[in-house]
Amino acid sequence: MRGVRRRCALLLPVVLLLSGAAAGPEGPVVDTDRGPVRGRTHGAYSTFEGIPFAAPPTGPRRWRLPEPARRWEGVRDAGAPGSRCVQLPVLGSGGPVGSEDCLYLNVTAPAGPAPGTRPRPVMVWFHGGGFFSGSGDAYRPDRPAVRGDAVVVTVNYRLGVFGLFGHPELGGAPAFALADQRAALRWVRANAVRFGGDPGNVTVFGESAGALSVCAHLTSPASAGLFHRAIVQSGSCSTTTPPSALLPGLGTYEPFVPAGRTAEEGVRAAAGLGCDRPSGVLDCLRALDARTLATADLMQRFSLVSYGDGALPTEPRRALRAGRFHRVPVLQGTTRDEIRLFLAQTLAAHPIGDDSAYRARMERSFGVGTARAVEAAYPVAAYPTPAIAWATLLTDASFICPTLRDGAALGRHVPTYGYRFSDRGAPNFTGLPPVPGLPFGAAHGFELPYLFTITPLTEPQRRLADRMADYWTAFARTGVPAAPGAPQWPRLGASARVLSLAPGADGIRTVDARAEHHCALWDERWPEVTTAG
Repeated sequence: MRGVRRRCALLLPVVLLLSGAAAGPEGPVVDTDRGPVRGRTHGAYSTFEGIPFAAPPTGPRRWRLPEPARRWEGVRDAGAPGSRCVQLPVLGSGGPVGSEDCLYLNVTAPAGPAPGTRPRPVMVWFHGGGFFSGSGDAYRPDRPAVRGDAVVVTVNYRLGVFGLFGHPELGGAPAFALADQRAALRWVRANAVRFGGDPGNVTVFGESAGALSVCAHLTSPASAGLFHRAIVQSGSCSTTTPPSALLPGLGTYEPFVPAGRTAEEGVRAAAGLGCDRPSGVLDCLRALDARTLATADLMQRFSLVSYGDGALPTEPRRALRAGRFHRVPVLQGTTRDEIRLFLAQTLAAHPIGDDSAYRARMERSFGVGTARAVEAAYPVAAYPTPAIAWATLLTDASFICPTLRDGAALGRHVPTYGYRFSDRGAPNFTGLPPVPGLPFGAAHGFELPYLFTITPLTEPQRRLADRMADYWTAFARTGVPAAPGAPQWPRLGASARVLSLAPGADGIRTVDARAEHHCALWDERWPEVTTAG
C-alpha cells in the first residue's frame, strides 16, 4: 500500500517429461513460438524459467506497449529466472535493484503426460507488491502444479514509474503493467499446449496488487478472451483505506484513479526531472537512466492503476456493480487480519496507546458522526489492545466488506465463491520483526505459503495447504472449488456465506462473513461517506 513500503541432487535421466517436451542431457526441451527452451527436472515436476514473453521495454521502448520477443537461434537455457523489474528493496535501504529488461515468465508443469485425454488447466499468477515491488520468481508453485496437476505460470510486469506512468504525450496513462500481463496471457494462449496445458482453460490469479490486476482484467475490454476463470486474493475492485488510517499525512487510498490525474502527475514529474520543454518530453525522459527515475517518490506516486481509456474505461468497482465485466467464474477472498501487516510498519512512529488515541484515529479517518457508530460496533474494551481493535475495524472496512460487496455484484451474473483465510498461527515470512501489542495473526499475504513453497509449515498447516491447493486447482479445472472429502463451498450471491480456512479438524467451515464483520455498518458508512483527512 502506498506510503508504507519502505518501513514496509542428481537427476535420473528420463525419456519424456512433458507433453511436447523432448528430454535432453540437461533437462526437457520445449519448442515455443519464439524458439526452443531447455528447462530443469525436479522429480515430479519441471520448471522453465526466464522465458521472454515480450521484447525488452528499454531505450525507445520505455513507456510503449509490449512488443513480441525476437526469435532466438538454438536452444535457450531456461534454468534460472530472468531479471526482476526495476524496484526498490522492500526492507532496509539502498538504491533500485532489477532491470528494465524484465519481461520474463516462468512455467512449472507436472512431469509426464497429462492423465486422460484433456490437457491440464493453466494458472497464471500475477504477484503482489503494491505495483512498485515483487517478481514472479519469488513464488514456487510446485504444490498446485503437482498436487493439482496444473501448469502454473508466474509473470513479471513493469512496476512503478516504468509500469504506470502517464503523460499527455502518451495520450494519458496506458497502464503498461496491465499491458505486460496481457502480453503474457497472449504468450500462454500461443504456448500452453506445448507445456501440456489447455489454452482454452486459463485461470488468472493474484494477491494484493496481483489481485487488483485480476480485477482490472475482469472489467477490461482489452482482456476479453484471454482467461476463463479468475481468483482474487486480498485486493478486490472495491478495496480502499480511509484517510489517516496508517499515517497522519496519508489521504484515502484508492488503487484505481482517473487517467487524467495520472497524466497531470506525469507533467509535474517531468518538470521535476528537467524535462518540461514544449515538445519532446518523452524523448527527454527516455534518455534518463533507470536509477534517476526509480526514486521512492516516483515509484510510489505511479503505483495506481488508471482508468478512463479504451483498455479500462470505467472504475472497476462501478463496472462490477453495473454488470460490465467478463462472464467467468470468480473465487475471491481475504485474510482475517489484513491490515495488521501495514499497521505494524507504522505503529512505532504513530502508536495507539490508549482509548483516547483510538477514538482520535476514528474521528480523523471517518468523521465524528461515523466514529460514534464505529466505536459502538468495535468497543476498544472488547480487544486485547487498542491497536488490535483499530486493525480489526480497518480490515473489515477496507478489505473484507468491500470484497463481499464485489462478491454480491459478481454473484448476480457468474458463479462466485468467497473465502476468509483464518490461520492466526500462520508463519511470518516477511522479515518484519514482531510488534508489541499487535501480533500479525492472519495478516495480508499470510496465505501465500499455503499455495506456494515459501517457508516451512507445521503438519496441520501442510494439511490445510494441501486442501487449499485442491480447492484452487479444482476451481481452475472446472470453475467449482470442490475437492473429494472436503467441506462444500457455498456460492456467493444473496448470502454472504464464505469458507473460513484454518488448520485443525474444524478449521474449514462456513461462516456468515457479512454478520461477523459488521458489513451493514460499513456498507452504510464507508466508503460512501467521505471526510477530510
